[in-house]
Amino acid sequence: MKNKKITYSQSGVNYKNMDPVKKMAQEAGRLTAKNLLFHGFSEVSDSRGESAYVWKQGNVYMASVIEGLGTKNLVADEMKKFTGKTYYDVIGHDTVASIVNDLITVGASPLVIHAYWAVGNSEFLKDSQRIKDLIDGWKSGCDLSGVSWGGGETPTYKGIIDPKTIDLGGSAVGIIKNKKSLITDKGLKTGDRILLLKSNGINVNGLSLARAVSVKFPKGYTTKLSNGTMYGEALLTKTNIYAKLIQELLEAKINIHYISNITGHGLRKIMRAKENFTYIIEKIINPQEVFLFIQKQARLSDEEMYGTYNMGMDYALFIPEKDVKDAQKIIAKNGFSSLDAGYVEKGERQVIIEPKKITFKAETLNLR
Repeated sequence: MKNKKITYSQSGVNYKNMDPVKKMAQEAGRLTAKNLLFHGFSEVSDSRGESAYVWKQGNVYMASVIEGLGTKNLVADEMKKFTGKTYYDVIGHDTVASIVNDLITVGASPLVIHAYWAVGNSEFLKDSQRIKDLIDGWKSGCDLSGVSWGGGETPTYKGIIDPKTIDLGGSAVGIIKNKKSLITDKGLKTGDRILLLKSNGINVNGLSLARAVSVKFPKGYTTKLSNGTMYGEALLTKTNIYAKLIQELLEAKINIHYISNITGHGLRKIMRAKENFTYIIEKIINPQEVFLFIQKQARLSDEEMYGTYNMGMDYALFIPEKDVKDAQKIIAKNGFSSLDAGYVEKGERQVIIEPKKITFKAETLNLR
């Protein structure tokens, strides 16, 4: 195991199996859009296949999304054995971040979020400190997003969910008051600059592979990285939440033509749009130490890493060149870092990461 290569597919996540199911579900969903008409509403068809779904409701657009945390809480549970901390403040925050960061890609301002916390045995909920931290982290994420926590569901699924764990996710609804602020791939243009926002670490994606790496070491998650940080704690950094930033950019009349939340599929997500464009990445942000550690221990190529993880870049904004400087000032004012990383040009649908000599073709991202 020590010198064996570990892939994302081997750790239980295979996009070749998952993506076709998503497309089938989207097509079935498309056939139900007529049901909105019974209520006097209609869908924004361009939002089908985006990170959030949008419909017309009177003078505004409404948007909704559902997302999950993944397996990051399993790292927190293991780390508690060594440090005594639950880390569930991070877990609650990151679940909210995963939901909200998808919702706002269409220009929506979050209104209400609902929690879905499923357990295999209600005994899991008896750890009062863990649950307090989860609630505090969830509320903190809501406050950072400007969203109201409306409620949720806490079912017990014996025989489906491991009794020692919890399945965390939720849904959210947002509003686009100014219809000109709607963001779909129809706005993407040749010549658009690609602003990449610096991530705070691994976020919630790729944890199955990261967890598989931990078993290679006698000390597991307490193995130290070269910067002295324990591997487990490096995995448990909080995900940035961009809700208020996106609204401030829109209010400042920054022309955001498109947004891609770089989660599953790594930097392949830059080409999420349906239209055929080539995305040239001229510069990249140096990835955090945790990514380099995973790559070395899993024996993965640059192509495999950049096709799985955000590699230090977790949000892509596509804007006109004239707006770049103003956008970067607002981004910095909000405490985030950005890089004017590349541009969009006519051509076949692909992402070219020049510093790494990587090309991701259209067939490697088949979501819509």
